[in-house]
Amino acid sequence: MMEKISIFAILSLILLPAGVLAAGAQGTGSGFGSPDAATVTASAGSAQTLALSADEVKWLTYMREEEKMARDVYLTMYDKYKVRIFKNIAMSEQVHMDAVKTLLDKYSVADPAAGKGIGEFTDPKIQALYNTLILQGSLSKVDAFRAGVLIEETDIEDLNEAIAAARHDDISKVYNNLLLGSYNHLDAFESQLAKY
Repeated sequence: MMEKISIFAILSLILLPAGVLAAGAQGTGSGFGSPDAATVTASAGSAQTLALSADEVKWLTYMREEEKMARDVYLTMYDKYKVRIFKNIAMSEQVHMDAVKTLLDKYSVADPAAGKGIGEFTDPKIQALYNTLILQGSLSKVDAFRAGVLIEETDIEDLNEAIAAARHDDISKVYNNLLLGSYNHLDAFESQLAKY
């Protein structure tokens, strides 16, 4: 069973100063997404003042659009097939988008998704991937599940690279939560495919 993400948990990880976070045990839930929020407690420490690296800026802007791309594909597939998994995971992707947006705001990084509608992206690579996935997913419900698998596998690969490039604890924590969510989504789509 997939675990439900808590927006309050991700926002807590972002907004509390780095160095004052301690993660607790994960809970379980009945929805899709990242695990329930780890318990966050404060301890001695001060805000991290290290400036964002070019790689951190690159990955924050990229992950914002990649999470949007996933959400937009899943919303489109839900509209086409009315299969609840697409709606549930699209809601989780919205939470992921919001978590990255909070980091963009915190570090005064321009939001590449600002003003963009469904299926509109700043990054040409993400735009091309979206277009391809929509074509694939429109062939059949099974192909839509396969598109979901591809999205989550791509997201997992990219999040691992982003984690490796992250120097700020709050960014790492958010990416790790998103990574867990992507593994959960991948499992959900693979479970659907196993039925066919």
